Amino acid sequence: MLHIVDDEEVVRDSLSWLASSRAIAAASYDSGVKFLAWVESGQFDPAGDCVLLDVRMPDMNGVAVFDQLHARGLTQRLPVIFLTGHGDVPMAVDTLKRGAFDFFEKPFNDNDLMDRVQQGLAKSLHASASAAVHARLATLSSREREVLDLILAGKMNKVVADELGISMRTVEVHRAHIFDKMQVKTAVELAGLLK
Repeated sequence: MLHIVDDEEVVRDSLSWLASSRAIAAASYDSGVKFLAWVESGQFDPAGDCVLLDVRMPDMNGVAVFDQLHARGLTQRLPVIFLTGHGDVPMAVDTLKRGAFDFFEKPFNDNDLMDRVQQGLAKSLHASASAAVHARLATLSSREREVLDLILAGKMNKVVADELGISMRTVEVHRAHIFDKMQVKTAVELAGLLK
């Protein structure tokens, strides 16, 4: 989902139309406050999110919105592309150093902007998938983590049992729990998930 945050309705409409021309779903917000309310809802798109954020808006400017996202650790999950009609190079450099995805000065090339949006969506999808894997890993017990490490090292159940001083049946139970929690069916699939 593309999130368009701009106080000008004509800009929001134009960018929404541009997104639809690339089959990208879009939502628009006329203020940073309304966008942050959506962020608070936590209803992120499993297919990824990207933000087109106007720099100059009344009440809360784009940099202040970005600062909120940065403080919450969301700049990977919500890649931000700044839009500005006022070329402010030092601000652009600062936000890029702090994790903004890109910075476009108006007027911009529509195709270049939408190409970057698609790249931002792909980055968001990857960050979302990575966070899901880490969340699943966090559900493993310390013993399951030990078994997992040995499985990933390519060791057979008997070797794992010998190294950990447990029965082979216990290894099989841990292995089944690991596969279940990590939502995989094979050791190869598990290794691919964690590479």
